[in-house]
Amino acid sequence: MRPLLAVLLLASVACAQQQPQPADSSRIETDGTAVVTRVVPVPKSVSPEAQKSLARVVSDAPVNQTLDERRTATDKWQNGAAEAFRKLYPVNVASSTMAGVPVRVITPITTPADKQDRVLINLHGGGFNSDSGSLTESIPVAYMTGTRVIAVLYRLAPEHPFPAALDDAIAVYKDLLKTYKPSNIGIFGTSAGAILTAEVTVKLKQLSLPLPGATGIFSGMGDFSMPGDSIAIFALRGFSGHLEVPRRTPAEDMDYVPKGFNPKDPVLSPLYADLTGLPPTLFITSTRDLLLSGTTLLHRAYLRSGVAAGLVVFEALPHAFWNDPALPESQEAHQLMSSFFDHHLGTH
Repeated sequence: MRPLLAVLLLASVACAQQQPQPADSSRIETDGTAVVTRVVPVPKSVSPEAQKSLARVVSDAPVNQTLDERRTATDKWQNGAAEAFRKLYPVNVASSTMAGVPVRVITPITTPADKQDRVLINLHGGGFNSDSGSLTESIPVAYMTGTRVIAVLYRLAPEHPFPAALDDAIAVYKDLLKTYKPSNIGIFGTSAGAILTAEVTVKLKQLSLPLPGATGIFSGMGDFSMPGDSIAIFALRGFSGHLEVPRRTPAEDMDYVPKGFNPKDPVLSPLYADLTGLPPTLFITSTRDLLLSGTTLLHRAYLRSGVAAGLVVFEALPHAFWNDPALPESQEAHQLMSSFFDHHLGTH
């Protein structure tokens, strides 16, 4: 039996070795649409932790969740990730309201004397319909900058579409202007919050209100009229997970955008706004980010308008990877964000 078993095992190995390996292929349709298959190894240029994360198997099947289920799951994840971040970056967290808007106040354990006259506003991510960042986006930056962060819990879609979130953010900013110089206020956000950060800045300019000292647009976009190239390639976790067939029409079907509203409205889609005079802005994205295109397109629009805008693109990582406390790249991203605000707030 043993020789037979050995023969069977060798045959099995040989059969496995003869299985066809994945191959690159591409076909360009008459309208330019690319139908492609690509074999993309995990690069060794990212940390071992990132390599492990990228190798995680995620089903391609659609995730069928009700909005309540999505919000419940997101809240559970957010609270767990926030606790992990607080172990790395001890801060105080409290709930409050400003101008009638609920907020979270994230305060360093000790605030240096030269940073007590500064404040940061966080506009969290979550697709405009949930909160996937008011803690995870704020805790590291508050700790590293030694600066109080006000995380705005703005009204969510679909119950409250545009401009409800914008109005809430503007209200909090105007309230802070009573205490802080605008040059000492920074605004930043990830994903939906990055989009909202640009929208807020454009609206402040329209209202002839003093602009903040600096803004951070971390994996965002500025054009609801057309999808970007990267959103056709990457899912939320990059190459893994369910990927919707990309739309070819304006995003009027999104819960955030009111039905019939002009998707090229310059506040909703800042790519079409007059961006001259906006404050220094840091853009951060990554090469497997579904909003890579949106981030870089908006960055170029800022540059064309003469704004001091920097762009950092991380290798291989997916959308908003800095929400993962286990990645060394997250610490690097948070340090970039924090150094940017340290450099720019109160300097002009």
